[in-house]
Amino acid sequence: MSPEDRLKELGLTLPAMPTPVATYVSFKQVGDMVYLSGQGPRRADGTYPTGKVGADVTVEQAYEHARHTGLGLLAAMKKAAGSLDKVEVVKLLGMVNAVPEFSDHPKVINGCSDLFVAVLGDRGRHARSAVGMGSLPNRMTVEIEVIVKVHS
Repeated sequence: MSPEDRLKELGLTLPAMPTPVATYVSFKQVGDMVYLSGQGPRRADGTYPTGKVGADVTVEQAYEHARHTGLGLLAAMKKAAGSLDKVEVVKLLGMVNAVPEFSDHPKVINGCSDLFVAVLGDRGRHARSAVGMGSLPNRMTVEIEVIVKVHS
């Protein structure tokens, strides 16, 4: 089953790619590797869920935010490669806007990792870091960046 078919089966659609708001690009391809800029759980109106995980936001809510962020990253992968059939996720860096005593960062970032495996199968499995941050842009709850390999 193709990644597009898996998305349909899961009842998911990829969002439109946002326009970068500063001096950077959404992705940069070097050879067969694509480096995706960090994204957050952007809503259709351009806003983000905000707050500190462990205080204002639960692990479950933040997991959904990471999953939503994963959809945006899949959209960037598709734009970069032309098709999700060609991509393999290599490395993911997940950043969680959390209170200092929070320690369940991996549980939050699993929202994105689980989505990648559900949509891309084995090509969605990746190396990963999940870390806490004192703040993130726009006070968003998570930001995730990804490195992918494009297969011909």
